[in-house]
Amino acid sequence: MPLPFLTADRDLDGDAPDPAPLPYDERDHWRRPYRPGPWRVGAAAVFLLLASFVLLSALIIGLAGAPVGAVVCLAVALVLIGFALRLLRAGVWVSAAGLRQVRLVRTTTLPWSAVTSVRTVQQPVRWLGLPRTVQGQALMIGAPEDGEPRLLFTDHGGDFLTRAGAFNRAADTVAAWAAEHRG
Repeated sequence: MPLPFLTADRDLDGDAPDPAPLPYDERDHWRRPYRPGPWRVGAAAVFLLLASFVLLSALIIGLAGAPVGAVVCLAVALVLIGFALRLLRAGVWVSAAGLRQVRLVRTTTLPWSAVTSVRTVQQPVRWLGLPRTVQGQALMIGAPEDGEPRLLFTDHGGDFLTRAGAFNRAADTVAAWAAEHRG
């Protein structure tokens, strides 16, 4: 018995109907113009693994008869899970409403009308967010309320380290959103 869902050539004869069109791409929903990088995903996975060990210790401590210790371990595990999820969510998001920069602790949203320029510059950038700086590229936006350009992301950050093509595509995508929605 053939399993057509396992084969890549199931529609080679061409008599299959055209697939349904994709639903309308909602421009009002916030979306990240790039995929999270392997460094960001790997760090979040490590924190989730650590949280699983803390949850296991909470279970063992709770079964041993120390409910206060189990509650403390459960609280630590929930903080670790929240940190890992926020780490995955961090980055630049775009929609028709504007540009949103999500960081670990703070989120900043700018309407497109407040973005005066989007450009890629060569400058010293932080390597994986650490204090060490290296020469790299950064995507900067100009906003009239601060007067100075604001850094969005760099090619040595957790999303783009060793992925120069992904950095260029993300920078082009953000610039295209800005050009389309700035009025």
